[in-house]
Amino acid sequence: LFPEMAASLGKNFLQTTRERILQQRRASLYNGAHGYEEESIKKKLQQFAGGSISLSKEDNDIGLLTLNNPKLMNAFTGTMMLELQERVTELENWKDGKGLIIYGAGNTFCSGSDLNAVKAISNSQDGMNMCMFMQNTLTRLMRLPLISVALVQGKAVGGGAELTTACDFRLMTPGSEIRFVHKHMGLVPGWGGAARLVRIVGSGAALRLLSGATRVDPEKALHLGLSEETLASSDETSALEEARAWLRQYTEGPASVIRAAKKVVTAGRELPLEAALRTEKDIFGTVWGGPANLQALVRRPKHK
Repeated sequence: LFPEMAASLGKNFLQTTRERILQQRRASLYNGAHGYEEESIKKKLQQFAGGSISLSKEDNDIGLLTLNNPKLMNAFTGTMMLELQERVTELENWKDGKGLIIYGAGNTFCSGSDLNAVKAISNSQDGMNMCMFMQNTLTRLMRLPLISVALVQGKAVGGGAELTTACDFRLMTPGSEIRFVHKHMGLVPGWGGAARLVRIVGSGAALRLLSGATRVDPEKALHLGLSEETLASSDETSALEEARAWLRQYTEGPASVIRAAKKVVTAGRELPLEAALRTEKDIFGTVWGGPANLQALVRRPKHK
């Protein structure tokens, strides 16, 4: 009885741990208590149609998220903001995924928000609601247990620059640029781009990029640690192939292990040390004695 009971208790514990980790990941930053009116802002955003955001799941466990609004340099319309939320929900429910590439159709990344939508919701309450809506979505994107990379071709400006910071990594093609142009619009980032940028490049560099609205070319991005690599080609098909090859270095192996690696890093980045350590222990418990761990022990029985 006892071994069975222990096994069943262990299983239940892991189940509740998994559920807790999942809830933490999906928890929204904002709700009604923060004055956030999700249904109201969704109705407003719905009025500004155009463009789309598509998700294709490729056979090697890598997802491809495409921003598609080429006539406006892939600017986010209201309906694209809503679609991004739907795609993130799909990705949260994709249990076998290991990696994600985000890129823009037509050889450019994203020029931020569609100004028609921005002008129409220019009162402060609507603006704050849009900001909370996008922060919720991009935070969930960042917390996905997938290794994510933004493939920056052409321009990633304003909200487009902010979107790149919600990915784990950025790859740039020759001649591309990332630019936080918010100052020229009389704004600061509102989709969480400033908070994430500070964590990527440090507060001094982040302040220079925001207050100078500086153009960051691939060379400068590498120097700042904003980009991992400058790809060889600017051609869309070749660049995508290069991005896939780059990402594959990190997504080889069982999904359970790759996803666990992303989860422990997310915990380490977001939680105070003690909570991060406890979460790491819980996630470790989900892979210890798991199939990949047992196979590795069989393959490598001796210390060499």
